[in-house]
Amino acid sequence: MANSMFLTNREQGDWAEAVVFNAINEYAQEYCAVRYGHESDLAAGDPGFAEFYRSYVHELNTIGKRPDILVYKRSDVPNDFDLEDEEFIQNAVAAIEVRSSSFLANKYSVFMEDRTREAETTVSEIQKKLLTEPYSSLLFEKSPNLHEMIRTATADTFRELDFNLRTWTSTEHLRELSSTLKLLKNQIKILQKRDYLSVTPKLEDIALVNRWIQRFGVKHYYLQVFFDKAYVIPFQKILELTCKPEKEGLVFSIERDVKNQGKTTIKVNVQVGKEILGKIDMPEHHSALKELERGRLLYYGNL
Repeated sequence: MANSMFLTNREQGDWAEAVVFNAINEYAQEYCAVRYGHESDLAAGDPGFAEFYRSYVHELNTIGKRPDILVYKRSDVPNDFDLEDEEFIQNAVAAIEVRSSSFLANKYSVFMEDRTREAETTVSEIQKKLLTEPYSSLLFEKSPNLHEMIRTATADTFRELDFNLRTWTSTEHLRELSSTLKLLKNQIKILQKRDYLSVTPKLEDIALVNRWIQRFGVKHYYLQVFFDKAYVIPFQKILELTCKPEKEGLVFSIERDVKNQGKTTIKVNVQVGKEILGKIDMPEHHSALKELERGRLLYYGNL
């Protein structure tokens, strides 16, 4: 069953695709964009959805997942091209999967830099406090290992530090020590959080995208559109990065979130890719209404 968040995200995805499509066709003199992905607006519960879904699954099993946009040299696109013609598809110079994100990239970057800097300052101040008396002696008495970890930690190694939080209440100084350790743990959690915006391929799509590439031989790219700029990264580079466990937590993570219906999503730091659109006009936004078959009304954002 479609819900309002799903419909809003779909509208945002359609807007992002239009941004990329129009940017290529308006500003690339040698190249043009052709829409290739499915444009059906059917959702679960709509009449005809079951037939559409069966056909879609058959296509996935046959040719893989279609990218949203194909890019051609303008001279290679006839007036009457056929998107079911495999030879025509193979003539594309690039295939683009467009992903959308509900962030202003510039503002996010500034916010994260400020938050990290504040957490680093707070952690440093807490470290100094814990290594002065009477807290240093009390901590050494209660947990020598933790005392050593904190004593030798640096701004970088604090990100790797983890410890079990214990509470001592028998004296005022022990209560203060417990409270300070709790604050330290909370600040370390901030340092450990992912602090970058990402390109977001779903894990379940990787094999399907690769199947399409193997069939048609066209270079494939993921393009992440934010509300102020967009980044592109080759599909091949995503595979190369995610095959390196030592890179996890540094330039990519694997997560589940609500926007992707809880599906496992690879999140690759956009800075690994290339900024391809440096200015995007904010979309106009208004409320839309969808009436479901059983009479339920859904209000969602329409771009």
